[in-house]
Amino acid sequence: MYEGSSEMRENARVTADYKGDYQELVDEISELLGAPATLENRDFELIAFGAYDSEGELDASALDPVRTRSILTRRSTAAVRTWFEGFGITRATGPVRIPPTPEAGVYRGRICLPVRHRGVVLGYVWLLDDDPGPSERQLAAAMPVTARIGALLADEAQAGADLTRELRAVLTAERGWQRDMAVAELRTALGARSDGPHTVVCVAPWPSADPDDAPSVRTLPGATALCTVPWGAARQSLALLVRLRSTATAGPAVSAAGRLLERADGRRAAGIAAARTGLAELGTAWQEAVGAARAALAEPRLGPIAEWARIGPYRLLTSLPHEAAADPAVAPLLAPAHHELARTAEVFLDCAGQAGRTAAELGIHRQTLYYRLSRVEQLTGLDLDNGEDRLLLHMALKGARL
Repeated sequence: MYEGSSEMRENARVTADYKGDYQELVDEISELLGAPATLENRDFELIAFGAYDSEGELDASALDPVRTRSILTRRSTAAVRTWFEGFGITRATGPVRIPPTPEAGVYRGRICLPVRHRGVVLGYVWLLDDDPGPSERQLAAAMPVTARIGALLADEAQAGADLTRELRAVLTAERGWQRDMAVAELRTALGARSDGPHTVVCVAPWPSADPDDAPSVRTLPGATALCTVPWGAARQSLALLVRLRSTATAGPAVSAAGRLLERADGRRAAGIAAARTGLAELGTAWQEAVGAARAALAEPRLGPIAEWARIGPYRLLTSLPHEAAADPAVAPLLAPAHHELARTAEVFLDCAGQAGRTAAELGIHRQTLYYRLSRVEQLTGLDLDNGEDRLLLHMALKGARL
């Protein structure tokens, strides 16, 4: 009935605008069947799980290695996915019972309720097959709830698929009225969802500008829209708008960034902007995400996924024009022939000018350190006993990495 009713379709769209929809539906299934249920998308990534039992607590016996890993890491391994799909769950239209297989880490049997929309499987609801387990009548009563879940998954994916142009327009528009108009168009397309907490992820460099080469938002936790954006000369980055449950945690964005990096070959990094409520500062958030990605590429210890709030001085350095890092006093030190001297100076400044720590970090004698630092001063004309000269040298060395 859902497929043939525009009113019901609109109701599903409105429902998807609120947080916790999937959790509520999973809890509803758990109540119907008197057993804890979990919801995963078709890539076996955990979306929600219910912890129902007669006492209101999760029974520890309900956890076997596969179920525990799914809840803790929010995904199952490829081997587990292949094993379960071997029981025909991708083609099933009704409940599928799967027997226990201890050697596969599945100590207890499962019941899989396929989540479908318009004949396409979009996910799975999982339950433990106890003795006695849910009756066929109870399972039949739960299937309409899975249809509602399928409608929400389809609605969310469709919304994301339709927002590529709108998101790119916001991220590439000039400041001022052009960006304001682009944000207003994206806000209209998102509806009530635009008022919630969001963040932006940048993955760079991305191998292709072809939208067909980009992953589906359906496979990315919390994803609302994605697009490619130019990244320097003849290269691209991938931008992802992620809906959060609160501004206090970037968990969905970190998970989505990890999934994107798994799909990208070569040396790449992801940057995550500070969370914001609404879309008014989306342009600023994108600059933060780009800056965090640049910092992770320049400083491997920050990556491969770097949050803007945690990149320290790179928050300032990535906001400066590219030519600002090319200070003429420091330029001689940046020549390839003086790579070791530049590294020594940077470690010395990272160690707050403490010679003992620096020598230990570099694995050299203190006299060697002092000699190298004197050569740095000769090349740059800077005085390493002067705080402002130290600051200039430190910023220039960090900036050169970018």
